[in-house]
Amino acid sequence: MGTEGARTDRLGLLLDQFDHAREMAQVRLTGLSDEEYLWEPVPGCWSIRRRGEAATPRAFGPGEWVLDLGAPDIPANEYAEVARQAAGGMTVAKIADDWSVSVERVEQILTHTGAPEPDATPITTIAWRLAHLHFQFAGGWEWTFGERRQDPKLMVDFVPSAALTLERFWAVIDRWRDSVAAVTDEQLDTVGFSQYPYSNDADHPFITVLSGANLELIHHMAEIALLRDLWRARFTTPG
Repeated sequence: MGTEGARTDRLGLLLDQFDHAREMAQVRLTGLSDEEYLWEPVPGCWSIRRRGEAATPRAFGPGEWVLDLGAPDIPANEYAEVARQAAGGMTVAKIADDWSVSVERVEQILTHTGAPEPDATPITTIAWRLAHLHFQFAGGWEWTFGERRQDPKLMVDFVPSAALTLERFWAVIDRWRDSVAAVTDEQLDTVGFSQYPYSNDADHPFITVLSGANLELIHHMAEIALLRDLWRARFTTPG
């Protein structure tokens, strides 16, 4: 990657990182078929499904197709964040409300010692990963730059078409990027500049939210790239 003209200011670094991740992701998603988009490599996958056929208790979406979502919990990789919230003065009740779990669950985590057991997280399809990113960036824009009224879980009409999904997805991603590019230094440091309801964004400076959004795009796109590799290998690997 060339460095000519690269920005070194805080916003510039995050924008360059986002742009590079988006460019790589678009290349990796070229030629995605509907069959591959919905491919479930193992039993018990989370995906998008027709309403009434969802495999999970909290599947959501405004249209015929909904996105699988399980019961709320705090994953093992967030135990440290829960400890930081408690150390920062947040009550157990507030933490429980923040994570949509019981007070007993928070207390269990706060008294946990040693390394937590790895989470038994579900395998998710490419459709699920793209839908997850789609509604998060759509909701992130609405609750940062928009009217802050729409429920993010009702903003994206999930569809079984890979081509239509990607067309809508890149439009949302680019709108987010264009709005972020106009943010001022003062706004970067403003706590609560983002009010995204399904997160603790409102408790952090916006620059922290931006860093997290980049990470979300990068790690989910890496997972999608691996799923594409596995899809291709299933036809070429000797039995």
